[in-house]
Amino acid sequence: MWVYEKKLQYPVRVSRCDPHMAKLLMEQYGGADGELAAALRYMNQRYTIPDKIIGLLNDIATEEFSHLEMIATMIYKLTKDATIEQLEKAGLDAHYVNHDKALFYSNAAGVPFTATYIQAKGDPIADLYEDIAAEEKARATYQWLIDLTDDVDLQDSLKFLREREIVHSLRFREAVEILKDDRETKKIF
Repeated sequence: MWVYEKKLQYPVRVSRCDPHMAKLLMEQYGGADGELAAALRYMNQRYTIPDKIIGLLNDIATEEFSHLEMIATMIYKLTKDATIEQLEKAGLDAHYVNHDKALFYSNAAGVPFTATYIQAKGDPIADLYEDIAAEEKARATYQWLIDLTDDVDLQDSLKFLREREIVHSLRFREAVEILKDDRETKKIF
């Protein structure tokens, strides 16, 4: 199903070691509105969505996995040269005790990822509205992350991700309208 290109969807650069920003970025790595939750949500929902929308869910889920890879790269680059003292000052001491500098699916508060973040109602329109909300929440989070850093290199990658969330939201909105039109079409058997 996938062909993996050994490059990121968009370049990730950071100007300096910043464990505090890395901690904040974990929200998009393993948080309720993060990239992992979105990718898994869309992959799961594709089994109960009408055929004409399956490709959209596949495409966006795949892109969300690439966003997850970008966030992981950001976190890694922001922490790879950090000292234990810097990690502790950033509030990552508990993470360090459990995982050293390894990535772990948790949110910015250190709460581990849970499948309860993934919604699937089985009603295509309800699921698509959930997806629109997820994309809008991710967009807002990216904006707030942009606001919290003065690293222009990091801001560049975050702005790319924010814009992709907007595109995904628009695509899901289009899918809702397609399904609404289908629902209102007279069916003769």
